[in-house]
Amino acid sequence: MQKLVPDSQVFDAEKVGETLMDLKPGLPATDNFQHWPPWRPLVVDTARRILDYTGGTLVIPMTVLVESYWREISAGLGHHSIPVRHFVLHADQDTLRGRIEGEHVIPSPFRLKYLEPYAEAARTWLHKEAEVINTTHLTQAQTASLIATAIQN
Repeated sequence: MQKLVPDSQVFDAEKVGETLMDLKPGLPATDNFQHWPPWRPLVVDTARRILDYTGGTLVIPMTVLVESYWREISAGLGHHSIPVRHFVLHADQDTLRGRIEGEHVIPSPFRLKYLEPYAEAARTWLHKEAEVINTTHLTQAQTASLIATAIQN
């Protein structure tokens, strides 16, 4: 993506979650850092500050499956007049499972447990809130090209 979108920066919002996970003695136990209330406004504030410093386009690859969390993040970005192009990179459940299982010798149990929550979010709200790109039969390069073209048009 970054090579295809001029003046772009990639911001991995998971790093914000990792920072929260590193706090000592630690925040309340959870199975997903997105559930911690500070994560969402920290993502918004970090994105705003990066854009204030760099300008250009910020690419944030992140899966958010809780509708209220997405609304909080998108409203926060909107409050700072940051335009959002929200893309969902969709694939059918078998393809997603195969991709997760093919990534590492031991597939990520964390990622596998979100297959059904993704399907539920896709059915109920997520696909209505985004530009959906069906990646089932696309390469990563083809997907990135579709997004870059959409952003630049």
